[in-house]
Amino acid sequence: MPKPRNETDPRLIATPLTAANLVAYQEGAIVSRTILDKEEGTITIFAFDKGQRLSTHSAPFDALVQMLDGTAVIAIENAEFQVSAGQWIVMPANKPHAVRADAPFKMALVMIRAR
Repeated sequence: MPKPRNETDPRLIATPLTAANLVAYQEGAIVSRTILDKEEGTITIFAFDKGQRLSTHSAPFDALVQMLDGTAVIAIENAEFQVSAGQWIVMPANKPHAVRADAPFKMALVMIRAR
């Protein structure tokens, strides 16, 4: 049974963690783990295997992607960006964006639901 919103896994509280270690690569899949899920926003860690993608979509809030491992191709409107481990990119609210894995990568997605 999924945890209700606003409940955080107690193993993640007040413990130094390496974000990239919170999800493992899985062949032919996208793996995600929600770290925080609050009304105000979410933090989710993703591991994409080579060839996986999130198709073009938009969201009503800005989203920050922090690359944890590897390199992703992130399209925002009509531009593509190669974003590598250690880099961040903001996907602006209401703008079409997509994510593609030409090689395996891990990322943190921070979404703040504020206007």
